[in-house]
Amino acid sequence: MADNKDCASASSCSRESCEGCPSKQNGGKPDFHADLNAYSKIDHVIGVVSGKGGVGKSMVCASLANSMAAKGYRVGILDADITGPSIPKMYGIKGRAMANDQGMYPLVTGNNIRVMSLNLLMPDPEQAVVWRGPVIAGVVKQFWTDVVWGELDYLFVDMPPGTGDVPLTVFQSLPVEGIFVVTSPQELVEMIVKKALNMAKLMDIPVLGVIENYSYLVCPDCGKHISVFGESRIESAAQKLGLPVGGQIPVDPAIAAAADAGAFADVSCTQLDPAVELILKH
Repeated sequence: MADNKDCASASSCSRESCEGCPSKQNGGKPDFHADLNAYSKIDHVIGVVSGKGGVGKSMVCASLANSMAAKGYRVGILDADITGPSIPKMYGIKGRAMANDQGMYPLVTGNNIRVMSLNLLMPDPEQAVVWRGPVIAGVVKQFWTDVVWGELDYLFVDMPPGTGDVPLTVFQSLPVEGIFVVTSPQELVEMIVKKALNMAKLMDIPVLGVIENYSYLVCPDCGKHISVFGESRIESAAQKLGLPVGGQIPVDPAIAAAADAGAFADVSCTQLDPAVELILKH
């Protein structure tokens, strides 16, 4: 058995007591949270994720941000989908983000939402981003440490699909209070949601709820709900997983047209009212 001297030399910690140690305060786990920009104050960080692409995650993220901004909250969107950023185009934001010694400054939408995206830093927004995972993850981290967000009540993080480098970086580096998982009827809903749920559990991130996009189409003549992509299974899947449903969003050509025209600041999605209530109750 090693004596006390050997035990002491085996540790790099020089504290006489473990009280006050960051690792002890974090349940014995190392704390990888990055420091927020010194000129920013953000009260709540909410992530929007999906198990796969093509489910309208960015639209859901922007709709949630619109809903909170409409209630008078100070809101921002961190566009962490580095290789497929769409938030600036949806809001019609053009031009380059400015920077000084304090950091980079987000651009502001027509409904007063602050946005930071790689598209606002590139000379050509249509230029392909051919970067490896660690570089992309580093940029996302800089959007937290180097951006002057000012004072925000809520920062929504639009994450790329899947469970790769960027979601891992966001969960480790940012104080994410909870996430919404976005899905659609044509998916293997339970399996896809479980993947995102399992990653969130692994990172100790609460899942606030599940949101289904493209749930149905409203007939313009009779108002009947038509299940274009098959019957919804979100209620049963959410119940089985013990998660609340944050909303079921219909296929709405008007929303798509607003996004294409850069007029998303005018979009109001009342179907996400349950998700808004979940955010406010959290």
